[in-house]
Amino acid sequence: MSKKLSEMTLEELWQLFPIFLTEHNPYWRDWYNEETAELKCILPSDSMFHHIGSTAVLGIMAKPIIDILITVSSADELKQAADILQDHGYIVMSVAKNRISLNKGYTESGFAEKVFHLHLRLNGDDDEIYFRDYLNAHPDTAKEYERLKLRLWKKYEHDRDAYTAAKTEFIAKYTDLAKHSKY
Repeated sequence: MSKKLSEMTLEELWQLFPIFLTEHNPYWRDWYNEETAELKCILPSDSMFHHIGSTAVLGIMAKPIIDILITVSSADELKQAADILQDHGYIVMSVAKNRISLNKGYTESGFAEKVFHLHLRLNGDDDEIYFRDYLNAHPDTAKEYERLKLRLWKKYEHDRDAYTAAKTEFIAKYTDLAKHSKY
């Protein structure tokens, strides 16, 4: 019998769930819309939903994982939303001050057909929207980001933290540019 995900080490999880990139899939937007339609039925009515991450950027390769940013208006709503999401099959991956990360679609045998990462935050904690919008408005920069991800893919295939850290400078640069210009 295989281990439960909660019993696996980080290294075992990275082996089971490696980083891999696929061509842009137009269905990703549909998957986002379907999932958020369900989430809107169970979360507080003032929750805001945003498709973020590379699957929300047209024309670039991405990990086929739908990132959804959900913002709520208070710390109480943040905790309430996390509890509701857990009751509906989401797994809490990390908790930090005013941020909770959850996912769905990870199984003991690998990725499910549809995988979702939820980024639960307070209103205003939404830099990922600026980055997404900038890349969609600047296809050349989006392709530059894709090339960076392709260079990092095999190097960090089984080290998600290092893969993410290696992209941080690029993301910060263009997020800052987006926040402080009309581009």
